[in-house]
Amino acid sequence: MLSVRVAAALTRSLPRQAGFVSKNVAAACVGVKNLHTTRPWLQKTGTAEVSSILEQKIMGADTSANLEETGRVLSIGDGIARVHGLRNVQAEEMVEFSSGLKGMSLNLEPDNVGVVVFGNDKLIKEGDIVKRTGAIVDVPVGEELLGRVVDALGNAIDGKGPLGSKIRRRVGLKAPGIIPRISVREPMQTGIKAVDSLVPIGRGQRELIIGDRQTGKTAIAIDTIINQKRFNEGTDEKKKLYCIYVAIGQKRSTVAQLVKRLTDADAMKYTIVVSATASDAAPLQYLAPYSGCSMGEYFRDNGKHALIIYDDLSKQAVAYRQMSLLLRRPPGREAYPGDVFYLHSRLLERAAKMNDNFGGGSLTALPVIETQAGDVSAYIPTNVISITDGQIFLETELFYKGIRPAINVGLSVSRVGSAAQTKAMKQVAGTMKLELAQYREVAAFAQFGSDLDAATQQLLNRGVRLTELLKQGQYCPMAIEEQVTVIYAGVRGHLDKMEPSKITRFEKAFLQHVLSQHQDLLTAIRADGQISEASDAKLKQTVFTLVSASESLDCGKTGALLHHRASLYAREPEGRSSLVLKPGAEVVTRMVLGALRDPEPVAPSGLRSRILWSTPALSLDEALEE
Repeated sequence: MLSVRVAAALTRSLPRQAGFVSKNVAAACVGVKNLHTTRPWLQKTGTAEVSSILEQKIMGADTSANLEETGRVLSIGDGIARVHGLRNVQAEEMVEFSSGLKGMSLNLEPDNVGVVVFGNDKLIKEGDIVKRTGAIVDVPVGEELLGRVVDALGNAIDGKGPLGSKIRRRVGLKAPGIIPRISVREPMQTGIKAVDSLVPIGRGQRELIIGDRQTGKTAIAIDTIINQKRFNEGTDEKKKLYCIYVAIGQKRSTVAQLVKRLTDADAMKYTIVVSATASDAAPLQYLAPYSGCSMGEYFRDNGKHALIIYDDLSKQAVAYRQMSLLLRRPPGREAYPGDVFYLHSRLLERAAKMNDNFGGGSLTALPVIETQAGDVSAYIPTNVISITDGQIFLETELFYKGIRPAINVGLSVSRVGSAAQTKAMKQVAGTMKLELAQYREVAAFAQFGSDLDAATQQLLNRGVRLTELLKQGQYCPMAIEEQVTVIYAGVRGHLDKMEPSKITRFEKAFLQHVLSQHQDLLTAIRADGQISEASDAKLKQTVFTLVSASESLDCGKTGALLHHRASLYAREPEGRSSLVLKPGAEVVTRMVLGALRDPEPVAPSGLRSRILWSTPALSLDEALEE
C-alpha cells in the first residue's frame, strides 16, 4: 500500500518537479529511518502515518522551478539569427542571447526560428545559447515619459536617468473595434493657416503628410506640437494634447536639433520623442512606430488626448523590406513583402476617437511619407493614402517659389476633419478652397494671353492675394481666432486692391493692432466659436480702417493723410515736425510705422519728418518719445 501511494505521488509530481524529486526522496528516506530508529513510539501508528508524511514531503516541494527553454544559434548575419531548439517560442516573443542582446522571433519554421536582433549582431556567434523570455515585446508607458527621449524598446537615451514608469504595454496591441469608437468631432488645431482653414484635422483622425524631401513635412509636424502649448498650459485636461514624435531612420544630428527646438519652445514638457535613427538596426526602425503608438494609447485609453507623428513611414517600410528579404520571405511589388499594407494599416487603425463609455479619449496620427520626384502613385504612398483620412500634399515647385508651407491645396484633402472645424473658421474659409481651385484653373490659361474679361481678372487678383495670405513662417503657429481675423480680410475682398508683395507686412501690422487694441474681439470669437453679427461689424470696420490707411500711404498721399485726415503733425515755430497723437489716430500711426519698410517712401511735402522717415526700425513708443 505504501509503495503504491508513493509511486502515485511521484508520478504526479515528476514532470514538473524533476529537479527536486531526488532531494525530497532522500529527505523522505531519512524520515523513515528516523521513524524506525530515534522514534520507535511512532511504529505503533502504522504505515498510514508514514505514507502521509512521505506524500507531504513530495508534494510540498518548491514549485518555483527555474526551468528555461533554450536553443542554439545556427547562423548569424545581417541582423538575422537562425536558432534551433526553441520549439515552443511564440510569434513576436522576445528572446535573449548569451551576450545580453535581445531579439524578436518572427519566422517560426519546423526546424528553426528566424530571430531579428535588436542591436549589433557582431556580438553573437554561431553556437551561442538563446533563451526564451516568455514575454511579447513591450515598452514602458505613462506620463513619466513626457519630456524624455527613448529608443524603440523604451530605454532612455537622453542621459537624464531612469524613466520611473511602472506600467508596461505591449507594442503590438490590436486596434479598437467599431463599438468603442465615435466619429471625429473635436478640432486638432495645428496653428497653420493653410491647414486649419483648408485641410482641417480632428482629434482621432489620421492625416497623411506627403511630399518630396526638403519640402517642409517635418516643419508642419513640429509647428503642430509647438501650437499645443497654449492648450497644455491650461487646467482643462480635456483640452490638453500630449504629443509623441517618432523619428524613424533620421540622422542623429537632425533628432538632436529637433529636441533642442522643442525644448527652446517649452514644448518638450508634454512631448515624448521615440528615436530609431539611421544607424540603428532595421528591427528597431521597424518597431519604433509601434512602441510610440503604445505610449500614445496609454493617454487615449485613460480619457486623455494624444497626437503621434510618424516621421517617416517610408523608412519603416524599407526596414521591414530588408528584414523580410533576409528572412527569405517572398518579395512582391517593388520587392516589398506581401503584408506591407498590413504593416501600416494595423498601425494607423490604432488612432481613434473613443466614445464616452470608453473614456472619450483620442489618438490622432500624422504619418509622414517621402515621395520620389512627386510620384504619389508608388506602392507605399498609395497604400498609406488609402488607409488615412486625408492627406496634406507638399510640392517642391511651390517651396522654391517661396510659397511656404508648400501645400498644394488642390491635391490636399481632409475627409473627416471638416466635421470638427470651428464654426468661425467655416464662416470665413468656406468659399476659399473653391476660389483657390478656380484661380489655379484660370491661371493656367492666363499665361497664354492677356485679353481677360473683368470677372476672370478679378478671380486672378483674389487668388494671388489669398495665396500670399496663406504664407506663414516656420515655428510661428497662430491661434485660431487670429487666423480667422486674417483670413476674413482676404476672403471678404478687402485686400483685392493691395499689392501682393505688401500683404505679409499688412498682416503683421493688422495682427499687432488687433492684439493690442481689440483683444475683446478675439476673446469673443474664441469663446463663441463663431463670428456673431456684432463681431462681424467690428471686424469689418477694423479691417476697412487699416486697409484704407495702407492704400493712402501706397498712393503717395502720406502728407495729406498725416496733416489733414489724422492730424498727426503740427508745425513748431522752429520748423521742426513733432508728433501730436489725436484721438483715433493710433491706427493710422501704426500703419505708417508698418509701411516704413518700403525702400523709397514718399516723404510729406514741406515737413522735416525725421521721426518717421529716417528711422525705419522705429516703434510707436520710440516715435512718441522722439
